[in-house]
Amino acid sequence: MSYQKTIPLYPNRPLLEISDLKIGFSSNDGVVPAVAGISFSLNKGNTLAIVGESGSGKSVTALSITKLLPSPPVVYQGGSILFEGVDLLSLSKENLRKYRWGRIAYVFQEVSRSLNPVYSIRSQMAETLKLHRPDIHDRDAEILRWLEIVGITRPQERLHSYPHQLSGGMQQRIMIAMALCAQPDLLIADEPTTALDVTIQAQILTKLRELQQELGMALILITHNFAIIRGLAHQVAVMYQGRIVEYGETEQILNHPQHPYTKALITCIPRLENNLKRLPTISDSLGK
Repeated sequence: MSYQKTIPLYPNRPLLEISDLKIGFSSNDGVVPAVAGISFSLNKGNTLAIVGESGSGKSVTALSITKLLPSPPVVYQGGSILFEGVDLLSLSKENLRKYRWGRIAYVFQEVSRSLNPVYSIRSQMAETLKLHRPDIHDRDAEILRWLEIVGITRPQERLHSYPHQLSGGMQQRIMIAMALCAQPDLLIADEPTTALDVTIQAQILTKLRELQQELGMALILITHNFAIIRGLAHQVAVMYQGRIVEYGETEQILNHPQHPYTKALITCIPRLENNLKRLPTISDSLGK
């Protein structure tokens, strides 16, 4: 699957700037590092893809942006997260609520834990609109519009459904619709299309591009799908053991990787002409 980037690069001041961010988890043996001094920036309207193996710190980094990680056990050990010049790490819980979901929205990987099982789809999406788009008077019409955008069939029937009545793929689409209906400035999507078939993936990714053009929305995309990265991301950050080992423009990273870990990841992309009998492993790539 291939997608063509049509999102313009914005030369203005970055929307998001993360500098020397250090995060650990407290344990009986002290603080275990999870993110070890990473830095990157993201302009309005642009897409940053974060890639790496499980446990490399991708999701911890994403969740830390609005301090969604519970503290304890999480310990913020240093650095800053600037959103339009405001350090989110320094804000109180009350002030952070002004940014969460309305300005910065999430599509979580474990969607079944993200939707409230005791509220209908209509109730959950209506609450989002009430809090973050109070100017919308006909909320049901707006909810139906977003359900159609993400490919929900018979959306009128789904309004009063509960999460457990929907398939995993449908729950994922509901989660995406709920995040987008707030029209955030920054959308953080952790494997947003993993549970979806290729047709719905294409629809949602196409809609994300359209919304970026319309709203100037920035996107942080955590994914293992290099076809999506090549076609949708302006920049790529490769994480390994809590660090960003390679960071730069997408075409540069994919066509001319410098770090052994990045090279191994790209080598593992399935290709018809690839006759590898054994895929490279991390120990192979780092020469251990």
